[in-house]
Amino acid sequence: MRWRSILTRLVGALTFAPMLFAGAVAAQDAKPFSNEQLDQLTAQIALYPDSLLAQVLMAATYPEDFAAAAAWSKAHPDAKGDDAVKMVENEPWDPSVASLVAFPEVLITLNQSPDWVRNMGDAFLAQPDDVMNSCSGFARRRRPPATLSRTNKSRCRCRRLSLHRRPLHRLWSSSSRRRRRRSS
Repeated sequence: MRWRSILTRLVGALTFAPMLFAGAVAAQDAKPFSNEQLDQLTAQIALYPDSLLAQVLMAATYPEDFAAAAAWSKAHPDAKGDDAVKMVENEPWDPSVASLVAFPEVLITLNQSPDWVRNMGDAFLAQPDDVMNSCSGFARRRRPPATLSRTNKSRCRCRRLSLHRRPLHRLWSSSSRRRRRRSS
């Protein structure tokens, strides 16, 4: 009797195991965050320098440590840079989180929204390539348009924080007028 019970359970488990496994694989294939959601999540960090961006993304995967590091930064407002990192060497935080205490403003600002930190960490763990593509997409969109340069037909000059581009024939005519005024 006992063997029958064990055997029926084993057969039942073997019957349903492929279905459960297929459901788990399908859940892994489905992306939990859409591109629009990723753009919203990465908007506030996408233009950080690459090294800081990498630290923030990795640290966001440890939301509890992130919150503890932000609280530590608030409690030690004078600690910044490498000195702050040395002060937290003995903390049980992930190294990516500990390295963020060098940037207390970033840490405290991002920790004002703990849901953002958790979602960013979840998105980075589930879809790292999509998160990085979203960040680089922001960087491409925010890059300044093509810069003006000197050619044989025009010249660029900067005056009082504004850029003026004038055809060379206008520059020659105004400079020749100045020379005439000086000589007379």
